[in-house]
Amino acid sequence: MRRPVVAANWKMHKTIREAEAFVDAFLPRVAGLRAVDVVLAPPFPALAAVGRRLAGSAVALAAQNVNPEPQGAFTGEVSAPMLVELGCAYCIVGHSERRSLYGESDAFVARKAAALLEHGIRPIVCVGETLEQREQGRTAAVVREQLAGSLASLPGERGADVVIAYEPIWAIGTGRTATPALAQEVHALIRAALGERFGATAERIRIQYGGSVKPDNAAALLAEKDIDGALVGGASLEPDGFAQIARAAESA
Repeated sequence: MRRPVVAANWKMHKTIREAEAFVDAFLPRVAGLRAVDVVLAPPFPALAAVGRRLAGSAVALAAQNVNPEPQGAFTGEVSAPMLVELGCAYCIVGHSERRSLYGESDAFVARKAAALLEHGIRPIVCVGETLEQREQGRTAAVVREQLAGSLASLPGERGADVVIAYEPIWAIGTGRTATPALAQEVHALIRAALGERFGATAERIRIQYGGSVKPDNAAALLAEKDIDGALVGGASLEPDGFAQIARAAESA
């Protein structure tokens, strides 16, 4: 059985002080959870402070992005070795906002994922289609292409160390959510594609759903066979709401 993983992607929200206050309020709410991995991904300035607050707890620290190079003249960038020193266990790569706003390609995402694994950090690799692509009936083709390109640099034996996040772009921050059955359909497609890439290991790879996940729809989504957790945006900014989602994942 795959252990569910729920990750809070705060994007460009919360100052250091606000992030610390969140952790102080959040940890008591999830202290009793034992069957789910809970992850917080604050913005870069708050990583060190949040990491100190999480020390000794079961909640893991994640970064929202990384540069594939270990060091160099890359102004404004952050490397995997830097994230290791901060205690990051996970890092999000290939998020739709990075792809659409900053032009990141599948090949670049693949290099990031490989660099993270090389330094012992689990990549959360995001894939997903736009509303236009879904309406054109291209969901399967788009997701399979993104998946193949974004995992191209990963060693076959490291498949189980990767987390995939399916985030239909049309459902991110819009209040629209794929129905559990619709989400499961794409998750099953992703599982099959992972099987072609990693063989039997695909059954051990966790696939999150990300797209307006909220406390009131989390349980239904997480009950589906191939949905192994959630990558949560807006609903992760409030400690009680995100704790409810984490509890739903444990119950599932």
